[in-house]
Amino acid sequence: MSISKKTFGRLDDGTEVELYTITNKNGASVSLQTLGGGIQALCVPDRNGKLADVVLGFKEPAPYLDGDTGFQGLLVGRYANRIRDAKFTLDGVEYNLPANQGSWTLHGGGRF
Repeated sequence: MSISKKTFGRLDDGTEVELYTITNKNGASVSLQTLGGGIQALCVPDRNGKLADVVLGFKEPAPYLDGDTGFQGLLVGRYANRIRDAKFTLDGVEYNLPANQGSWTLHGGGRF
């Protein structure tokens, strides 16, 4: 098994996003980015042994920040769904959350 690291790109604020690729002895690999812990690529063999990427990953970090097309392959936050109106009540106490998809809270809160 080998692990390599490279710069995947930079965000508009200058933050560097890195890409780690873990490859096994057969050549199968997974590439994980530091933006949202996302799977950018997963190369596995088909029935004939030919390696192919089976993940809908982007070639740079910027598209992962788009609320309509992003989030593909990223780790889910504290919960996997949307919270309507970005608030909930527990034991009579109302909790307000960051609205990160319109008026809803998606997958745990704030944007990256």
